[in-house]
Amino acid sequence: MVERSRRAGARLAGTLDAGTRPAQLEEQMTAYRTIVVGTDGSESSYKAVEKAAALAGDAGSTLIVACAYYPTDDRDVAAAADVLKDEAYQVRGSAPTNEILRTARDKASAAGAKEIVERAIVGEPVESLLNLLKETQADLLVVGNRGLNTLAGRLLGSVPSDVARKSRTDVLIVHTVR
Repeated sequence: MVERSRRAGARLAGTLDAGTRPAQLEEQMTAYRTIVVGTDGSESSYKAVEKAAALAGDAGSTLIVACAYYPTDDRDVAAAADVLKDEAYQVRGSAPTNEILRTARDKASAAGAKEIVERAIVGEPVESLLNLLKETQADLLVVGNRGLNTLAGRLLGSVPSDVARKSRTDVLIVHTVR
């Protein structure tokens, strides 16, 4: 058993630069410092928040919980309610967004995140998240997989697939919907 451990250690050491010391190795393998997670208020997205919060808590990272929304007028709200039914909460301006962020903060705190920042962003979800990544210089984006395996998601695109394709930052897609 000890011999196998030595061989594994030798293989690992062989992959490092000859002059790499343990402190340098630790620096190369540092945890994410700033994690952004997107939420839309769905149970699926809250699962992604909890996963991101656990990662942030373990790494001592800042967690930025983001919710994008579209400004609406009364006609838009009525039309959205007719079409989207239970999903209409996603398009009703900033008041629901603030409640979504409060709920997400509570879930993130319970999951272990210590430093939590809430961001309500006016705009389309994919571009809003990508812009937030640049603005905050975050090194990880976490999203749920909602919409990824639907026909509409395959034909029209989904937030998880679009951000994974367009982001220059690491993206973690949490399996929240099976």
